[in-house]
Amino acid sequence: MIPIFVPYIEEKNNDIFFKKIYHEKKVITAKDVTQIIEENLGKLKEQDEKEIVFYGEDFTKLNSEKQEELLSVAYEYLKEKKIHNIKIITEPKSINKQIIKILKKYKVETVELNTPSTNNYILKRAKIKYKYEDITKASKLIRRARMKLHLNIMIGMPESTKLDEINSAKELIKLKPKLVKIYPVIVLNQTQLEQEYNAGEYEPLTIVQAVERSKELTYLFTKKKIKVIECSIEDILSDENVNYNVIAGPYDTEFKHLVESSIWYDSIVEKIKKFNVKVKEVEVRVNPLNYENAVGYKSENIEKLKELYNVEAKMIKDDEIKPGKLEVIIKKKYTDFLEKK
Repeated sequence: MIPIFVPYIEEKNNDIFFKKIYHEKKVITAKDVTQIIEENLGKLKEQDEKEIVFYGEDFTKLNSEKQEELLSVAYEYLKEKKIHNIKIITEPKSINKQIIKILKKYKVETVELNTPSTNNYILKRAKIKYKYEDITKASKLIRRARMKLHLNIMIGMPESTKLDEINSAKELIKLKPKLVKIYPVIVLNQTQLEQEYNAGEYEPLTIVQAVERSKELTYLFTKKKIKVIECSIEDILSDENVNYNVIAGPYDTEFKHLVESSIWYDSIVEKIKKFNVKVKEVEVRVNPLNYENAVGYKSENIEKLKELYNVEAKMIKDDEIKPGKLEVIIKKKYTDFLEKK
């Protein structure tokens, strides 16, 4: 990924999650985009699939001339096959037929919409200035234009329950995105959410709650063959234009690993439970790509199997196993000891 951060061109205080941001840097130009792309290309391997992603300001809020100026640079790299994809991130209310026409002109392949919830009350509660109807309209325009639709959802929003998030996930599934990102709400400094937290008006999720909620939503999306990425807010916290401190909430740089490890743990337990014998020792074979998640964060999955089920598990890397799959082999059963006696 080649990230291009577009500086905010106006005061940004759209919701309760982020502090007021004022434009302090010069407006980004085509020359800036060229420099960023060249610097990043020099760090990437030739065989890597490369994607230019426009971050920061909701891209389609820029005037059309500025959009075309920046996209034209990316398009040249696309034509020369130096990159493989152009992606923009924006909000639903700033997508219309004219915007779609510009994006199509420069072969933008992917549009990611900010869609934290489909519940209009929860969106309004968070001072988000668009509604579920705007999400639906924008999503349909993107899909009709044959562009890839990516969405995101937040867990732990003020007054949002687990059921609200499940219902939001179900509504987003109807929009047929290719990918969904899941973000846990974090309390950041100098925000309205921090004020609510200090006043006892908002209680953030614990890391355990965030992992469980994210996992449940992941199951809903993957069942419909929608790819899921569990995210922290690293991309926001690392924005060079904004200095944030985390005040509270389920902030963990290993959040994605925690969720994926928990999902793998469930899969291993499900396989073991299908055996009609009391298992003492198993060998779990997985593709090397999945090994870290199968073992679990700090070997948590191995420890939980021992603690909760009294099962000794040995994780084995196996290139013959397809990524995402696993094979569980019984090495010892409790009946083995009875038979010896």
